[in-house]
Amino acid sequence: MLAGLDPEQRAVATALHGPVCVLAGAGTGKTRAITHRIAYGVRSGVYQPQQVLAVTFTARAAGEMRGRLRQLGADGVQARTFHSAALRQLQYFWPRAVGGEVPRLLERKVQLVAEAAGRSGLRVQRTELRDLTAEIEWAKVTQIVPDDYPTAVAKSSREAPRDPAEIAKVYATYEQTKRDRGVIDFEDVLLLTAAILEDRPEIAERVRAQYRHFTVDEYQDVSPLQQRLLDQWTAGGASLCVVGDASQTIYSFTGATPDYLLGFRTRHPEATVVKLVRDYRSTPQVVHLANGLLSQARGQAAQHRLELVSQREAGPEPAFKEYPDEPTEAESTAHLIKDLLATGVRASEVAVLFRTNSQSEVYEQALADLGISYQLKGAERFFERPEVREAGVLLKGAARAADDPLTAEAPDLAAQVRAVLATRGFTATPPAGSGAVRERWESLAALVRLAEEFEAGRRAAGERADLAAYVAELDARAAAQHAPAVEGVTLASLHAAKGLEWDAVFLVGLTEGTLPIIYAKTDEQVEEERRLLYVGVTRARRLLTLSWALSRSPGGRASRRPTRFLDGLRPGSGSTGPRGRGGQGGVEAGAERSAARRSRGPVKCRVCDRTLTEAVERKLRRCESCPSSMDEALFERLREWRAAQARKQSVPAYVVFTDATLMAIAEDAPGSLRDLAAISGVGAMKLDKYGADVLSLCAGEDPELVGEPEEEPVQNSPEK
Repeated sequence: MLAGLDPEQRAVATALHGPVCVLAGAGTGKTRAITHRIAYGVRSGVYQPQQVLAVTFTARAAGEMRGRLRQLGADGVQARTFHSAALRQLQYFWPRAVGGEVPRLLERKVQLVAEAAGRSGLRVQRTELRDLTAEIEWAKVTQIVPDDYPTAVAKSSREAPRDPAEIAKVYATYEQTKRDRGVIDFEDVLLLTAAILEDRPEIAERVRAQYRHFTVDEYQDVSPLQQRLLDQWTAGGASLCVVGDASQTIYSFTGATPDYLLGFRTRHPEATVVKLVRDYRSTPQVVHLANGLLSQARGQAAQHRLELVSQREAGPEPAFKEYPDEPTEAESTAHLIKDLLATGVRASEVAVLFRTNSQSEVYEQALADLGISYQLKGAERFFERPEVREAGVLLKGAARAADDPLTAEAPDLAAQVRAVLATRGFTATPPAGSGAVRERWESLAALVRLAEEFEAGRRAAGERADLAAYVAELDARAAAQHAPAVEGVTLASLHAAKGLEWDAVFLVGLTEGTLPIIYAKTDEQVEEERRLLYVGVTRARRLLTLSWALSRSPGGRASRRPTRFLDGLRPGSGSTGPRGRGGQGGVEAGAERSAARRSRGPVKCRVCDRTLTEAVERKLRRCESCPSSMDEALFERLREWRAAQARKQSVPAYVVFTDATLMAIAEDAPGSLRDLAAISGVGAMKLDKYGADVLSLCAGEDPELVGEPEEEPVQNSPEK
């Protein structure tokens, strides 16, 4: 049973009595180690198989673990996800603990969230529902009740998809609606199971007598709610083995936290800790780059990073490629893949990984143009996305209408496309934050960029580019990309690539503003982006190519910069330290760093020096009861300007800036971008978007003039 294990894996397999903490780097054989540990315990008679529960985070991982355990002769061991194990116990004990049948499980909560929003008096676009649902899920797994949600969001620096008070109202109505209808959601499964074990000691004792040995995989991704349930399972003295890697924590936005992994020795001083650092997946060259990435990391997780040691033969050095624009990057990547396939590499052993799903379209097209089959993991193909299908129907209708008023005044094809898509909420500027609304906007923006590129190509060929020709081009692209693929190149986001590996990996679109993503504002959010790139690098066994484009479109201004995470690692780059988001240096970068430094530690009232805890007080940097130095006239000018911006963008006013942020600006009257960035609520994106306007307002300029194009003087107009 122990043959073939390296010394560290053998140490894991023979540590049969918990607590045990396995810190396992990427590609170090953690699944092999923990399945051999369970099988060794069963085969040696220390474990009874029916008393062992292995907990994973995906059904795929649970199935893989069950298969390996059967091969090792450990039949009868349970391997389940947290939700599957909890649901099984809930269904068994509910009649005794509560009575009657278990409430019906709500498979999809989006429809009920929509209903709750309506009952709360809110008008919510269909595209916002997924973001609202995600916020409710985050609140529940972090054990935040509706009344506490606004405060929790403020403390966590989380950017809510809309006013936190409105989300709290929808959240409360959603919970009440579930109770009224006798249904529960997946988070309730964990919550109710934990509550029954806490409230009914006799039931808890039965569960603890059933399971005496627990193994938890991917422990860096556990949520507070999952840890609460795990604590109940193991409270009777059960043996616990946890496995994880803090450097692969990439799901903090869902409520996952590495704190339980990093603090395991604190909670269990007697724990056996084993580190797995022998990397059997990647070549020394790939491992060297991965180690280099983490060597520049900061924060708590960085202090516990694992230095990997490759066990494979040497391979080629990772390739770094810079391209003038995104289409060229995609086309060149596709040609590199074609050359690779010609050498005998299977298409299924090649992957193209990107930060956001909206980046997939140009790679889908580039591969299709060369006749290379592909499969998209973790997302719908571009032309199958609901917003793209809907846009296609609208564009076809506009193309058939000879005198469509939407497009009659548009000067070019791209303007016509923008006008049509505007009827479905498309705006020239992206929505704030991340989530489904942002993803929808990115898909529609991709259609606009396609129109620009299509028109430029037609003009260069001396051909006319009208809406009908563009729609035909979209249909042709959709048909080419929807060909069935059995053996294909994998296209996936970095999140979807977690747990997978390939012989050859192409990491694309590695520019500031994309990785780290522009809405990664806090230091911890930026560090999670670094870990995301680390996950991408460690997916490659032998061949690794990293690339970026200097502009979005052909002929565009080469204003982009490669991601800061490669500074000092790619040829010709030095370690330049932190950069401003979006690749901007200078004052903006300094302002952001200054704001980040000021935000650390306790915030004290500028008047009475009391430590502030309330979100609004921390934003204002004074107690609400302390005298205000706010410039009332400036505050009113800021409100007028905000209202104009909100109307222009068709968004609620708080999306631009909240009242509390405007009050803070009116109290400080910042005179520079550095001063403005130090105010809570003015993140990198808003600094870039609104900074100049706000500073002009603070300098006393008329709100009607701020941000407007210069015009010729108007006669008889004293305002002009």
